[in-house]
Amino acid sequence: MALAGSGAVCIWNDIAPEGRDEFYAWHLHEHMSERAAIPGFRHGRRYIAIDSSTSPEFFTLYETANAAVLTSPDYLARLNAPTPWTRKATQAFRNTSRALTAVRASLGPGLGGVLATLRFAVAAGREEEAISFIATNAVVAAAAQARIAGVHLCVTDHDASASKTTESRDRTDIMAAPGWVILVEGCDDAAVRKAAIDLQTSIAFLLTGAALAGFYRFEFQSDVQSAS
Repeated sequence: MALAGSGAVCIWNDIAPEGRDEFYAWHLHEHMSERAAIPGFRHGRRYIAIDSSTSPEFFTLYETANAAVLTSPDYLARLNAPTPWTRKATQAFRNTSRALTAVRASLGPGLGGVLATLRFAVAAGREEEAISFIATNAVVAAAAQARIAGVHLCVTDHDASASKTTESRDRTDIMAAPGWVILVEGCDDAAVRKAAIDLQTSIAFLLTGAALAGFYRFEFQSDVQSAS
């Protein structure tokens, strides 16, 4: 279905083997509900890679009422006051990429159990053309395919994503955020892969380099929701 608002946080990460159990306990029992309780956050979803060809292993999506929530005092206050458990759990993070994004297109009838992430860069000077074409052509075509539940175009706020907070300042695992993200969710791996490949082909003329694709299955959604 369409995302729950016009803002989204997209996070990819690996976890060191020794921190895996800690990560699951923290993410399930503290972190996701903590984030979703921030005013303007709707809910969070976590996915795990379908196989070893996808990296990083985990993908987490937080949907927000709008992109302004991602630079709001409430969110920044949380980022600048990490809990002791957050400090401990994030020591095991590896290859982390976190994009604070504006949702520029979002179509579909529901949630899918399989999700593809496409990370890419658009050629300089073609940003508005890319938004128009992807939103009105590529996303529409992909969302119309059989067994596709949702397709979403997210454009990163680079300054906000790169901003250092108490939670991120001393971490060495954090890499640059992708400039553009398309999420494709559907009923099965084959359907999602086909839609993702079709999308990559259709937008290739707009890109600098190739899109980086990852394929994930759903693990968990936070039930906590906040009023906007």
